[in-house]
Amino acid sequence: VLALIAFICIETIMECSPCEGLYFFEFVSCSALVVTGVLLLMFSLNLHTRIPQINWNLTDLVNTGLSTFFFFIASVVLAALNHKTGAEIAAVIFGFLAMAVYAVNTYLAIKKWRMSSRQQSSRQTSEYIRARTESREVDHRPEIQRLDA
Repeated sequence: VLALIAFICIETIMECSPCEGLYFFEFVSCSALVVTGVLLLMFSLNLHTRIPQINWNLTDLVNTGLSTFFFFIASVVLAALNHKTGAEIAAVIFGFLAMAVYAVNTYLAIKKWRMSSRQQSSRQTSEYIRARTESREVDHRPEIQRLDA
């Protein structure tokens, strides 16, 4: 929502002399809005479960991390190059707010990714141990004949 408000604020600006900062901020806010919206829709409708080949926790982590970084850069650049109009100041404020929310989400995504990585590694370890112990249980498997018999 904050990315949308920042994008709307930046779109109301009619004149700019050095427009590079404004265009970069516009690109960052629009891109973050679209990518986050698509991911939100996929998670809300459980469409991500239909594509298990993708690590969705890592995808969310990368999205929020990059959005945090680019909102910070875009907000700093726009704050340095603005003309002190109300729309530019509002865009900078909402840009920093969006960056803060994305930073919190990045922290939560890191915790979730680490937890899922630990569960996956412990699951692989337990499967390995189970397979090793089953392969050593020769007495319980009649299909394997002992050589000393």
